[in-house]
Amino acid sequence: MFKVIPYDIAWGGRLKSDSEMYVFETISILVNLFLGLVILIKGDYIRTSFNKKVIDIILWAFIVNFILNTIGNLFAKTILEKSFAVLTLGSAILIWTILRKKKLNQ
Repeated sequence: MFKVIPYDIAWGGRLKSDSEMYVFETISILVNLFLGLVILIKGDYIRTSFNKKVIDIILWAFIVNFILNTIGNLFAKTILEKSFAVLTLGSAILIWTILRKKKLNQ
């Protein structure tokens, strides 16, 4: 959002304007905030009436998303984007660990 990273290496080089970048980055921030909220609910830091199965399904969807993103990053054009594969795979593993740990404790 602060234009530190040029368009040609962000979002797979698909962004063509400032307005596209703002839309993509806003969506990205909102998705990350949603993931944080779901993890807080899963850890019982936030009490809600949501069914725990729904929370688990959402976390599994994030795992699938991160794995697909890892594969996409491995086939990226730039080394910078390829290096993000480590982060996305790590995120998938961490969420899987959260899901597994909760099952072991129940």
